[in-house]
Amino acid sequence: MDTYLADSVFMRHLENLYGNSPEEVRSATDRFRRLTDTYEELYAGQPALLASAPGRVELCGNHTDHNNGRVLAAAVQLDTIAAASPTTDNVITIRSDGYDAPFRIHVDELDPVRQEEGTTNALIRGTAARFRDFDYSIGGLNAVVMSDVLPGSGLSSSASIEILLGTLFNTLFNNGRIPPAQLAHIGQYAENTFFRKPCGLMDQLTCALGGIVHIDFADPASPLTRTLRSRFDDHDISLLVVHTGATHEDLTAEYAAVPGEMKEVARYFGYDVLRDLPAEPFLRAIPELRTEVGDRAILRALHFFSENERVTELVRALEHDDVDRFLSIMLASGSSSARWLQNCAAPGSVRRQGIMIALALSEWYIHQAGRGATRVHGGGFAGTILTALPKASVPGYVKTMEEVFGDGAVTVLRVRNTGALALATA
Repeated sequence: MDTYLADSVFMRHLENLYGNSPEEVRSATDRFRRLTDTYEELYAGQPALLASAPGRVELCGNHTDHNNGRVLAAAVQLDTIAAASPTTDNVITIRSDGYDAPFRIHVDELDPVRQEEGTTNALIRGTAARFRDFDYSIGGLNAVVMSDVLPGSGLSSSASIEILLGTLFNTLFNNGRIPPAQLAHIGQYAENTFFRKPCGLMDQLTCALGGIVHIDFADPASPLTRTLRSRFDDHDISLLVVHTGATHEDLTAEYAAVPGEMKEVARYFGYDVLRDLPAEPFLRAIPELRTEVGDRAILRALHFFSENERVTELVRALEHDDVDRFLSIMLASGSSSARWLQNCAAPGSVRRQGIMIALALSEWYIHQAGRGATRVHGGGFAGTILTALPKASVPGYVKTMEEVFGDGAVTVLRVRNTGALALATA
């Protein structure tokens, strides 16, 4: 590790990713020292590569991507890191913090394995398989992986590890020539086809590109992306996620109903997705639609049209460095999700409405602070909310929310303006 600490480029990377205060630099170097010490202990040598891939938050565009809409997401400072070196045995061996047994994949055995569905092995095998499909080079490697993007945190731990794996293969075997957007597609393929989770592309693109990412899914096979730098720190604004303690188990039908009902509205007009439907004919047809598709489907379509425009307005606010306008729109996004999209509490759930409790407490706290915004984060019904607050208000907010949802329920975030990258190569 001392070799890397003497590398000025590596140290600049650490300061850019984790902050340049003495405490932040010390924390980052201690973390990477533990990573490299573990690698050297397990594999008896120094790693050839150190790499990092961030987690992400969704800022706006709640449930719009599956109808070819727009989203706004941001990479965050919490990340997945790896120390790795190539091997000559064609075996990918990855040891991950918190797991007793290593993950092992032979590069000549890359067909999907049903028993691996939902596991890290599936993501490794799927990523390697997609590299092979595109005639990119792959090979054996030894790696140690550590992550503070925890599963269930709402920060997309799966996309973070997928993009990290792609970065390892790209750097070690392809001279870093594969663009970040392609790594995102590879990660999505691994999750869809091998892990067997039908995710979109927002998470992978954001982790790969970094910064605040505006994604337009008008052409879902080749979405348009635009990256903006965050200036929240200049305005003393912090982002926080609050985990309400509930899980997404047994909510598959509720998640499927959201795009299903939106597309039912689109099909009434002969379209596959709402993005292709002009708003005016939809608004005129609401009397007939109430009979044909029902009121909730109409409300969810109304959310789609308004949320799609909110993403564009948020981009304009960022371009003009208008953080107060940004907060106002973000708050409107949260209100629309709660009232029109209706993904903040599962239907019929009377005694368990953690998302709504978290939002209500957050709005009360924002009113007291005089500035801020809050919204459901991600899929909804359970899981997390996202809140933006003045930094001076953060300690009190954390105390209030953790009294309700438990110690560690709140994670303070900072937007990371750099995507996945190789921090150092030997």
